[in-house]
Amino acid sequence: MEIREVLRNFKQEFDTRYVVRGLIDGSLSTLGVVIGASGGETSIIIAAGIGGGIANGISNILGALTAERAIIEEEREKKEKSLLIGNGNLKGTHEYQYKLNKTMYSGTYDGLSTCVGAVIPVIPFFIFDQSTALIMAIAFTLLILLGLGIFIGKLSRDNLLISGLKMVLGGVIVAVICFGVESLFG
Repeated sequence: MEIREVLRNFKQEFDTRYVVRGLIDGSLSTLGVVIGASGGETSIIIAAGIGGGIANGISNILGALTAERAIIEEEREKKEKSLLIGNGNLKGTHEYQYKLNKTMYSGTYDGLSTCVGAVIPVIPFFIFDQSTALIMAIAFTLLILLGLGIFIGKLSRDNLLISGLKMVLGGVIVAVICFGVESLFG
């Protein structure tokens, strides 16, 4: 398959929900890692944040591919039984291949978006002193969540401010819980 064809397919299979989910997952989970590691040195916070984000992104790719593949195979087997044909005969169909490709692209979007989202809470630690960076990491994450909430509100034709604030509230809850865990064990 040519690079051009791969890129064309990648663009055609773009699914906003996986990008949004990945950004939320990456930014919130890494914020939790950053807060949890905030009692340590800056280099440890950066390494934990980036390492956790990459692991989370790869986990999302593998999880999406595995879970979606299981569903596709289950659907294929049910169709084959209802059509009274042999096991595996529908694997060569366009529909089956389309679903596999869509799963690959969706999982990739989810995982890459998770990695991108994971970078957000770590960036301030390259720029500011540790206590300022922690505040900025929380602020950056909450701003991203606000933007995603507004975007979701626009798509669903809900109140944009309420939709954005719901996402921010989720981020605040994560931060409070993570600070509690850090103070308990830190």
